[in-house]
Amino acid sequence: MSITQQYLLDTYRARRLGEPAPPAPGTHDRQVLRAWRDHRRFRAVPAGRPVHGRVRRALRRWWSPRPGSVG
Repeated sequence: MSITQQYLLDTYRARRLGEPAPPAPGTHDRQVLRAWRDHRRFRAVPAGRPVHGRVRRALRRWWSPRPGSVG
């Protein structure tokens, strides 16, 4: 069953029971991603990792020429 089909079934049940309709799929995606990002940032501090710029730093290390390599 797809997400859309489940949503339509839940909406139908809610209407029949007189309950409020559930939120549409994808309604709270931004909030979930923001909470996940904040949680990762929080966990980085006690672990002693930098909070900002971790991806850029890793990419810079990966793309930068290594000493002694022929390029």
